[in-house]
Amino acid sequence: MPSEPQLNVVNFKKNAYITIEGKTSNNTFYIIRQGIVNVSREAINETENLKPGDFFGVISAMSNHNNIETSMAITDVSLIEVHRDQFPLLIQKNNQVAMKIILSFSKKLRELDTYMTELSLKSVSSEDITHLYNIGMYYYNQNQFNQAFYALYRLLQYIPEHQDKTKVKDILETIKENSRVVYLNPNTNEFKRIYPDNTMIFCEHEPGNELYIIQSGKVKITKIIQNKEVLIAVLKEGDIFGEMALLENKPRNASAIAYGETLLMSINKANFNNVISTQPQLITKLISLLAERTWVAYRQLANLNISNKVGRTYDMLLIQLEKNKIPIKTSSSYSFEFGPKELINMVGLSSDEGREVLREIFNNKIFQLIDDKIIVNNIEEIQKQAEYYKKMEILEKKRKEKSKTF
Repeated sequence: MPSEPQLNVVNFKKNAYITIEGKTSNNTFYIIRQGIVNVSREAINETENLKPGDFFGVISAMSNHNNIETSMAITDVSLIEVHRDQFPLLIQKNNQVAMKIILSFSKKLRELDTYMTELSLKSVSSEDITHLYNIGMYYYNQNQFNQAFYALYRLLQYIPEHQDKTKVKDILETIKENSRVVYLNPNTNEFKRIYPDNTMIFCEHEPGNELYIIQSGKVKITKIIQNKEVLIAVLKEGDIFGEMALLENKPRNASAIAYGETLLMSINKANFNNVISTQPQLITKLISLLAERTWVAYRQLANLNISNKVGRTYDMLLIQLEKNKIPIKTSSSYSFEFGPKELINMVGLSSDEGREVLREIFNNKIFQLIDDKIIVNNIEEIQKQAEYYKKMEILEKKRKEKSKTF
């Protein structure tokens, strides 16, 4: 039998700071025993008061990144201190802690995804299942028949009397011979599944009741945004995806497509609780992945709130360094795995805006372009520039607020 984890209890006086946004995390998070803690995230102008039973610091501790929040004791507080190495044993003894953390991450990721969609695209992300029709027709018009067949087939499964059912049936019949789809009606007891290259695993907007672990191969995560397919991520062996739909009973917020032949393990609602009890290392990995995604989402959202386009571009380069956990050292060089075009897409600039920003960025002699990849010969300069523009923005904001008082 595993021994009980030896957890420390730490106490803080009223008005004491516990963690500070931007500072190095000590890979520790806290569960509140007594008192009230205020948690604020200045970069996205978010604040909340937490009470006994709540936790904070999990994102930074489990993702091994700097703190993304400042926490302060509103009253005298008593906290349980949990180091990331103690986490597997903790959740094995207390499944409720793991489930509460997983659900909180899942909910927060959805909130951040919706907020970023509204902020960057000036539109609202939708959970309307009828959008399967739009997805299917997009792929049909692009002659991507595997994805088109899957989306339109699912549409008629969920809405048999859809207003365009005759048209959809005709399209399905037309493209059937040129489409490759698998597991349209999967056996829920079939936990291991092989997906051939370019076959759809699930489609944006459809209901979901399984998460997946990649055993071999890769998976593309995509979204249709403003009638374009946008690549969100390429996942590899060991990665976990699809958990948000499973945990929250919400539709899929992106599509998953096999990138080469891919072997997946599926976990459904019926056996998820059992997995938490019997495989703490797997659940720890799931929580670490969710923490990483949440950390990245916070940083990207904070990036969108930087009004200066050059400052936002420097900060996006800094995010990529932080994501890859590259130490920020003077005169250290680094080769990014993308070029100027991809960078401008990440920042969300138009072609004209992008050209102007790139002209200014590449005036800084630390940058080179080799084989259409951005090379930097002093990564500390990226951090300095990003922090400079953020500081100028804060000062400008304070100046405007001050002027309103007169």
